[in-house]
Amino acid sequence: MKLHRPLRRLLSGVFVAVSATLLSGSVFAQTAPSAARSMTMIVPFAAGGPADLVGREVARLLSLELGRTVVVENQGAASGTVALNTMSRAAPDGNTMLLAASGTVVVHPLLVGKYEAVTKQLAPVSLVSTSPHVLVVTDKIPVRTVEQLLAYARANPGKLNFGSAGTGGVAHLGMEMFKAQAKIDAVHVPYKGTSQVLADLVSGEVQALFSSMPSLKAMIDKGSIHAIGMTGPSSQSAGIPEISKAGLPGFGYTTWYGMYVPAGTPAEAIERLNGALVKVLSNQDLQQKLASQGLDLKSSTPAELATLASSEARSWQAIITSAGIKA
Repeated sequence: MKLHRPLRRLLSGVFVAVSATLLSGSVFAQTAPSAARSMTMIVPFAAGGPADLVGREVARLLSLELGRTVVVENQGAASGTVALNTMSRAAPDGNTMLLAASGTVVVHPLLVGKYEAVTKQLAPVSLVSTSPHVLVVTDKIPVRTVEQLLAYARANPGKLNFGSAGTGGVAHLGMEMFKAQAKIDAVHVPYKGTSQVLADLVSGEVQALFSSMPSLKAMIDKGSIHAIGMTGPSSQSAGIPEISKAGLPGFGYTTWYGMYVPAGTPAEAIERLNGALVKVLSNQDLQQKLASQGLDLKSSTPAELATLASSEARSWQAIITSAGIKA
């Protein structure tokens, strides 16, 4: 059948429109699953702890900021080794993140001789939080200030004991740093957890401990133990002086959480995640919620996080070497 020219033009236009619609639908069908794909945040600690709380709260707001679901996976085993192995196998596409503590990506790798390997398999995105440790002492010794603790240690060489939640942890290294800079003799007593140390700290079996504020606050409030110094500045110091300003100039360290992705992740993906984290970490409600955990939320550029980790690696390696600490 022969068609009039206007009708042919009309049908041709319809064909082009339908083809374009089908083509765009095909493209959409290919790209939509990728855009809707959930993201994974690996937390190298068991569920229920401070790191898990940080991870879940940040993931919740990050989901809203990015318009994609961020799923938290707890992989708390082998001092972070399991989580790091997962990251080494993850595709560098910006869909897998690691919320790492400084102990996970700096201290433990140094102890087992794998720091360089870890830095090569991860790309920094942003700092997430900082948190100094608190120096506490038992009620059983006549010490209520850092200066008094130093005087007590010098008057009783070898009789002062520091407890810790385990050999090679940040608190243990902090104690070794304190001993070295103060030039005092003190014995390290490792335990298998902070709760066990605290029981002996209250009884006087050990005399001092570095640990995080959340794990200590209840007993500090009861007066069972005494907080005499902070290892760094914090908005949650509650009037406790910094050790560097209260008897041991130059002393200080903090623990921190940072966000990482697999090495090789495109710069655009890292930049996008960094921008989203900067917004999330400035959320005042989130800041107030995590303040009770002794955490000060703080973002950074990827380069700043890399510099922080590198600087701490040098400091902790010197302590590990001089004190002969083994994993």
